[in-house]
Amino acid sequence: MSEQEFVAELWRWSAREEANGAWFFVSLPFGLSDEIEAEAVPGKGFGSVRVEVTIGTSTWQTSVFPSAEEKTYVLPVKKAVRVAQGLTEGGPCVVRLRTV
Repeated sequence: MSEQEFVAELWRWSAREEANGAWFFVSLPFGLSDEIEAEAVPGKGFGSVRVEVTIGTSTWQTSVFPSAEEKTYVLPVKKAVRVAQGLTEGGPCVVRLRTV
């Protein structure tokens, strides 16, 4: 898959509000999710697919996960990236993503 760029809202997974921090995600556009599902070989757990992601000046490798609730793949955004890029819950993220 070629690199894709999209804008998505950063959201908090309400089921993971714990004392040690919350988990934050962006939902992939449905068309991109369909493309990943059709082309990528799933990883080891939960139907995950390995990806390389860039948000602002932060680039890292992680996995996207299928979400029945969101009806698309979701991308976890770790705290270090959120802090480095000044991302806030509900705010937009410009994401560049490619499968690896």
